[in-house]
Amino acid sequence: MDFQLSDEQTLLRDTTRDLLSRTYDPESRLKVVGTDLGWSRDVWNQLADTGILGLGFDPSESGQIEIMVVLTEIGRRLAPEPVVHAALGPGAIITEAGTDAQKQVLDDVATGEKLLAFAHLEPRGGAATTAVQQGNSWVLTGSKNPVLAGDCADTLVVSAALPDGGTGLFLVDAQTVTRRPYQTFDGARGAQIDLDQAAGEPLGDAVDASAAIQNAVVRIQSALCAEAVGAMEEALRLTTDYLKTRKQFGVTLNTFQTLTQRAADMYVSLEMARSMNFYAAMSIADGTLDPLIAARAKLQIGRSGRHIAQEAIQLHGGIGMTAEYPVGHYAARLTAIDRTLGSAQDQLHVLIDHVGDYEVVTL
Repeated sequence: MDFQLSDEQTLLRDTTRDLLSRTYDPESRLKVVGTDLGWSRDVWNQLADTGILGLGFDPSESGQIEIMVVLTEIGRRLAPEPVVHAALGPGAIITEAGTDAQKQVLDDVATGEKLLAFAHLEPRGGAATTAVQQGNSWVLTGSKNPVLAGDCADTLVVSAALPDGGTGLFLVDAQTVTRRPYQTFDGARGAQIDLDQAAGEPLGDAVDASAAIQNAVVRIQSALCAEAVGAMEEALRLTTDYLKTRKQFGVTLNTFQTLTQRAADMYVSLEMARSMNFYAAMSIADGTLDPLIAARAKLQIGRSGRHIAQEAIQLHGGIGMTAEYPVGHYAARLTAIDRTLGSAQDQLHVLIDHVGDYEVVTL
C-alpha cells in the first residue's frame, strides 16, 4: 500500500504549514484565543483563498486525504480556526444530502463568507429535538449542546426526530435560535442552541437521514484524528528539544537513560496513532465510511494522545504547567479531541458491542 503523498497533497501540506507558521507562535496564538471570537478572520480568509475551506465539497478534486493533510498541520500549530466544525464537517453533510439549490451555500462557505455548524448532540437528560410539519413548512423545538462553532455560525445543520420516526436533517438560520456561547477549556468556542418553534428547511427530503449523520460523524472523527496527530508530533518535538537543552547536575536531561526511554515510548505511541489516522482517512477516501473503523482509530488516538500529553508535561516539569509555555495547550487540545464525539472509553464500548460479529478476537 502506498502511504506517500502525491505532489499536489505535498504542496497542500507545505502551503498550509507555511501559512500557519507565519501566523502563529505561542504568544500570538494566545492573543487570538483571548479575543471574543477566539480565532482570526484574517487567517480564515487566507485559508479560504488557499482552497482549504472547500476541501471535499467536490469529491473529484479533493477528499479525506487532503483533509487529513491540512488538519495535521492545524494540529501542529494549534490553529484555533474552526475549519472542521464551521466548514468541512457540516459542508460534507450538505454535499451528501442537500439539493442542488441547497449546495449553493457551499460556495460562500468555501470563500469564507458563511460559517456552518453541525447541531446534533443534545444535553444529557434533555428532551430530544423534534421537527413538526406545519403546512408546507417545518418547525423545530429542542436544545443542542455542545455545538462547536455554534456561537458564530450563520447556518445550522440540525438533526431532529421526525413525526413518523427516524431522524431528519434541517437547515436553520442561526439568527432565529437562542445561542448560549461559551469557551471550552482548550480555548475553542461553542454554544448551546435552543430552538423554540424555529423554522427549518429539510436538507434534501424530510426522510430519515441516519446514514448521512453517521457518515458525518465518521468524517469528523477522522479529521479530529489527523489534528491530534499533528498536536502529538509537536508535543513530542518540544519535549525532545527540552531534554536536549535543559541541564540538571551539569548535564542535559537526555543523558539520563530513563528519560530518553520515556521519550522513545512517546514516539511509539505517536507512530501507532499515525498508522490508525492513515487507516481511517484512507478508508473514507476509498468510499468506506465504517463507524467501527472510526472507533478503532479514535480509540488509539485517544490512548496515544493521553500518553503523549501526560509525558510531555511531566518531562518538562513545572514549566509544562504554565500558560505561557505551549506544551500544556497541546495537552488540553488532545484531551478535548478525545472527548469530542466519544472518548477512547466510549469507542472501546462501541467495539465491545460488535465483538460478536467476529469469529476470532485477539488481544
